Order: sequence, then C-alpha cells, then structure tokens
Amino acid sequence: MGTDLLFLRDAYLRTSDAVVTEVRHGEDGRTGIVLDRTIFYYTGGGQPHDTGHINASPVVDVRKDGDDVVHWLIAGAAAPAVGDSVECGIDWDRRHRLMRTHTAMHVLCGVIWNEWKVPVTGGNMEPLSARMDFEFDPLPEGFAARVEQLVNEAIERDHPIEVSFLPRDTAVTDEDLIRTKVSLIPESVAEIRVVDIVGLDRQADGGTHVSSTKDVGRVRVAKVENKGKGNKRVRVEITD
Repeated sequence: MGTDLLFLRDAYLRTSDAVVTEVRHGEDGRTGIVLDRTIFYYTGGGQPHDTGHINASPVVDVRKDGDDVVHWLIAGAAAPAVGDSVECGIDWDRRHRLMRTHTAMHVLCGVIWNEWKVPVTGGNMEPLSARMDFEFDPLPEGFAARVEQLVNEAIERDHPIEVSFLPRDTAVTDEDLIRTKVSLIPESVAEIRVVDIVGLDRQADGGTHVSSTKDVGRVRVAKVENKGKGNKRVRVEITD
C-alpha cells in the first residue's frame, strides 16, 4: 500500500494522526518510523524535508523509500511500535517558509518562460532562499533587475494557486507542464500532480506551495552566475 501523502492535497495540514506500519533501525542509532499516512514532506525535487515530531519524539529527517516514507527520529528518542496510533506535527514555521520559497521559484520559472521561453536545468532551495538554473546563452542585457521586477509584479497580482492531478500519458505530452530541460518524473508515476499559478505558470510538481502568490512576500535576485555555456544560475532571497 505505501504511505498516503496527505501534503499532496493539503499543504496546510499541520497535525494528523497515523498508524505505524514498520519500525527501522539505522546504523547511527536513530529509529525510522514508517506510517500509513503522513503530513511530512520528504526530501525530493529540490525541496528539503520537513521536521517536527511523532508523539513527543523529534523528527530530524524524512526520506522516501519506494512507496514508503521513513521518518527518522533523533537518536535516543522513544519510538512507537508497529500498530501504534501516533500523533504527528510538523514545524510549521519551517514548512511555511519552504512553501513561500517553492512558490517563488515557480513564479520565477513562469516569468522567465513567458518572457524568454527558456527551460529550467536545475534547482534547489532552503527556507527563504533558492537557486534555479536556466538555459540562457547569452543572458539578456539588464536581466537581474528586469526579472526581479517581473517576479514581484506577478506576486503582487495575487494569483491563486490550484492543485490537480492528471494521467501520466496526458501530462508528459504537454510541454507547458514539463519545464525542466529533462523530465524528472519517474516512469513509475502513473498520476501527475499539477501546480497551477493561475494565469502565470502551470507545472508538474510534487512540492508544497502557498495558496496565493500574495503569501510569498518579496523576492530579491541576490546573484546571477555563469555555470557554463548555456547555463545561468539565478539565486534569490525571499523577504516579508
């Protein structure tokens, strides 16, 4: 069956109950808990994992293993047993900062796609900071100031953000959905989650987002770097 990923449909869930389906033991003394369902985002797609707690035990890492999500507890923490019902809670401040950051990345991607039709070649984020790589060659004159202006104007227009699901065969043939240079969607994924910043950007994506661009804050282009022929890195910071 695997772990039901509650955050895919509601990124604003802060707490939930769950049932332990497996307990694993790591070489570092930590205990890994597999649940029947989870609100914890696992590391993937350039977005870091959530932190939080299961019962009173701190969760310090979350990883996906096949269809299961493994929640690693801090070493020495009390661990539940298989079949136990547990209470889960995420570090909401961290999650919300990551949601704002991830949405800012999509706004950046949408602005660049709409203005220059340039695909993404990679990306990564931490709470309130991120980098995205784009296939620019050469970089347009005055790019940093122009893209910062366009991104913040888009944020201020308060675009709603909607989530839907499409069959894989439909999604992978839509070039407006697959904005990365190479599709990163595993062959095993039969249903594609679509994040739509209505009127601006629509992409296949499995991460967590705010419900409207107005919740992002303000974006500053901190640096633009040359990462080789046809590859430019844009570093951004998000503020309130």
